[in-house]
Amino acid sequence: MANTTKSVFETLNAVNCNEHTERKNGLTYLSWAWAWAEVKKRSAFYTIYETPEGRPYWTDGRTCWVKTGVTIEGLEHIEYLPVMDFRNASIPLDKITSMDMNKAIQRSLTKAAARHGLGLYIYAGEDLPEGEAEQKAEPQQTAKAPATPAMTDKLWWQLVRATAEGKKTKSGQEPFEWWKATYNPTREQITAYGQDVERVRAAMKAE
Repeated sequence: MANTTKSVFETLNAVNCNEHTERKNGLTYLSWAWAWAEVKKRSAFYTIYETPEGRPYWTDGRTCWVKTGVTIEGLEHIEYLPVMDFRNASIPLDKITSMDMNKAIQRSLTKAAARHGLGLYIYAGEDLPEGEAEQKAEPQQTAKAPATPAMTDKLWWQLVRATAEGKKTKSGQEPFEWWKATYNPTREQITAYGQDVERVRAAMKAE
């Protein structure tokens, strides 16, 4: 008889995390506390790496980053993450606070857990975990209208920056108009888009 036991990755990758996420500035964040509770059911433990000097961060003299690891059943996945501000831009070393460091460590651990499968579909820009996405796709094959494509964080910021810089798409459209026509955003998403454009413009002026 074939072994039907699922691996840790297969089990965690099938978990729907949507009720435990929050959207901020166009990005989707998974709750650190909830994610840790889930992987802890698999007897996971985490490591916050420190430098030989005992610092919980590494630096190039200008910015810094953290290094964390999550281990499940003997397999450790490590994640490096820059200490960033609300725009996901690296914070200068002399401006970093203990709160910034704490947030970076929690985000890094959440991403390390995602390497084990939990919430990995979120970082891939998908709406549902693999199993549910396949089930949902079946009736869509006969649907008259195509499903709205998933918006990735990378594409979001490319469009926001292009709008802030006054650039157009290859077809000559305004990035904002192309985004609205393609993704049919909600009123809240349109508001978030406009806020991010203003933040990028302000950052450009400050450079």
